[in-house]
Amino acid sequence: MALFDQALLNPGVRKREVFGWAMYDFANSGYTTVVLTAVFNAYFVSVVARGADWGTLAWTATLAVSSLLVMLTMPAIGALADLRAAKKKLLALSTAGCIVATALLAWVGEGDLGLAVTAIVLSNLFYSYGESLTSAFLPELARREAMGRVSGWGWGFGYFGGMLALGLSLGFVIWAQSHGMKATQFVPVTMLITAGVYAAACIATFVFLKERAVPDSDGASSGGVMASLHRLGRTFQQAWRYRDFMWLLVCAVAYQAGIAVVIALAAVYAEQVLGFQQVETMKLIFLVNIASALGAFAFGYWQDRLGHRRALALTLMGWILMTVLAVAATSAMLFWFAAMLAGLCMGSSQSAGRAMAGLLAPASRRAEFYGLWTFAVRLSAIIGPMTYGLVTWLTAGNHRLAILSTGMFFVLGLLFLMRVDMHRGERAAAAGSELV
Repeated sequence: MALFDQALLNPGVRKREVFGWAMYDFANSGYTTVVLTAVFNAYFVSVVARGADWGTLAWTATLAVSSLLVMLTMPAIGALADLRAAKKKLLALSTAGCIVATALLAWVGEGDLGLAVTAIVLSNLFYSYGESLTSAFLPELARREAMGRVSGWGWGFGYFGGMLALGLSLGFVIWAQSHGMKATQFVPVTMLITAGVYAAACIATFVFLKERAVPDSDGASSGGVMASLHRLGRTFQQAWRYRDFMWLLVCAVAYQAGIAVVIALAAVYAEQVLGFQQVETMKLIFLVNIASALGAFAFGYWQDRLGHRRALALTLMGWILMTVLAVAATSAMLFWFAAMLAGLCMGSSQSAGRAMAGLLAPASRRAEFYGLWTFAVRLSAIIGPMTYGLVTWLTAGNHRLAILSTGMFFVLGLLFLMRVDMHRGERAAAAGSELV
């Protein structure tokens, strides 16, 4: 427990509560790792869509629909969570929804496009709700000067959860293939494994994590949802007061679009361009998770020392280099190196962004502002994968050109990041806490 230094936590926060909070990252990482990155995405294209030319576009469109629903609903849910001090209750509901929808994927077979699309839309929707709500606890747990480190603990620990779910799935797939089973037989079982790990690991979160927010006396008694929408509308009207937070959102839309491509399509790229088999792809993603965990843990400490904007800028430069290497790769070895670099950048850049959002959010409106952060991330999850899918469709399956177009998102993110002034933004957040 040496990493969990009590001096980095807010008064009254115990180490076991940070452990419980980090366990949620541990629990839900299996969903993104197994379902979106390593197994079900490739299964969707090759089996559910029967390898059709439109398969990749259909997968990206499915994720886009889910992300659009998140964009339309999450900011208001975040505002409601602040008004009612209900982050933990809403987190429990979203967690149950993601687990059930993930388990539903076990019934998807060849050609079951409708069921696959429905289950992915719902599972990704509830996953996104949970990701936003749990992030809103971060500023309650960590001191401002330690936000990067504590965020890094969560992201880093989370990747071990992804490795657990993927490792169990990989072991089963290897066993199943040795017994002559087909993908339609072993992929459904990996969905149940993922749902089971999620359900078991999140128990610690709901046992140890506390709801410290206090309900708003006016909002709690004046219609709830309508009050939250009114409050959200006021935030947009006052956006000029939080222009650095807004620039961070624009930056996030850009660079997270590139990350969304890597998460959703890395396995598809490896199989379609370099001829990776299912087991090879799962091994690749497993090692990427190790690199991501190391990146999140180490970079959390560097972030607090270097400065948040500079730290995020370094990771975006790493992403640009990764894109160049992936495009140039004609052998598995170079692609593995690019994937390792992507892992290091993924954990650190996502951790850095979450910490910066917490620093620029008014203390009394954290769930609401993290709802806006989720809005930006989900918008990026539409733009990035859809751009990739459209490029492959318009170029008769040219995945190299598609991954090259992805690099432009990281370049744009770096340019937008230069507009963010952390000191000015933190002053605006402090003043905003008084304007509730």
